[in-house]
Amino acid sequence: MPSGLRTLALDRPLHLESGGVLPDVRIGYETWGTLAPDRSNAVLVLHALTGDSHVAGPAGPGFPSPGWWDGLVGPGRALDTDRWFVMAPNVLGGCRGTTGPASLAPDGRAWGSRFPRLTIRDQVAAEAAAADALGIDRWAAVVGGSMGGMRALEWAVTHPDRVGALFLAACGAAATADQIAWCAAQTHAIRADPGWHGGDYHHLPPESGPWRGLGVARRIAHITYRSEAELQARFGRERQPGEGPHGRYAVESYLDHHSAKLVARFDAGSYVVLTEAMNSHDVGRGRGGIAAALSRITAPTTVAAVGTDRLYPPAQQRALAEAIPTARDLAWIDSPYGHDGFLIELDQVAPLVAAALTRTPAAVHTRPSTPWGAF
Repeated sequence: MPSGLRTLALDRPLHLESGGVLPDVRIGYETWGTLAPDRSNAVLVLHALTGDSHVAGPAGPGFPSPGWWDGLVGPGRALDTDRWFVMAPNVLGGCRGTTGPASLAPDGRAWGSRFPRLTIRDQVAAEAAAADALGIDRWAAVVGGSMGGMRALEWAVTHPDRVGALFLAACGAAATADQIAWCAAQTHAIRADPGWHGGDYHHLPPESGPWRGLGVARRIAHITYRSEAELQARFGRERQPGEGPHGRYAVESYLDHHSAKLVARFDAGSYVVLTEAMNSHDVGRGRGGIAAALSRITAPTTVAAVGTDRLYPPAQQRALAEAIPTARDLAWIDSPYGHDGFLIELDQVAPLVAAALTRTPAAVHTRPSTPWGAF
């Protein structure tokens, strides 16, 4: 059974890559299953950009949508709660229970523009501190896709002795110029909104904040999350029913719908902080390059790609699968939905996750060195 949202206060300030310090960090999280007395059955599940800790369970107070991987968590499912204790934290910098720009700073005002820039490594450092507070020295597995996959990968590189198995979906070893460009367009849209106020708008009524810019950012992002073929097949050049010959195209209405949903539940400041953290992603930074960084991974690793993903193309996952010494061959998710396929195609994702959790180091073939042209 799910625990509901819990909050954990870190017992020490968090020192950031930038040299800054975040005091009084709080981590919101949910759990499912029972933690073994020796804490050996804990699995860490990491969400994507606008996801949250609500991996499984119905919509309800504090959770406007059902769990984003609802079919994967529970008795007898891929993340079998009769065996595993599943923990999902809300990411540092977010707005769903973990410290972020909308949180109160020590002076009692929202952090707003004063909230520091974060990296993926900072977010993992916060998660590691939370694990320490819970007495979890080692995860049986770390699982994540997209931004969650970046954090899962960073976990395995930074703390190889704390990761028993690794599942990565729809992510790469470092943010590419194309990915940074898409992200930059989104953050510019938010900052160009008159309601942005330099990032200090949290004390204003909701209608005075940068909700229009956030809506544009979501529209841009959602195009990259889906495939051209799916959008064409679903919408083509059809107009939105009931709006007449000069109304919106159906695909415009679709984007408007997803924009409105996000604006109702997400903070623009968090969107900027998290998007820029994704741009910082580079496991090779300061470690002698990507090859050297990935060679640190000791956990049996499963890497999965969505065949139609145009945001994180399968070539990036293939490069990971070929480079991580403990990875097996690339797993393929066949989907028309593009990047979002790792969230939608649960019938394909579930067996991959289940298999990843049952792998042991003795069963893993260690690969020779791989050329790095793909990176």
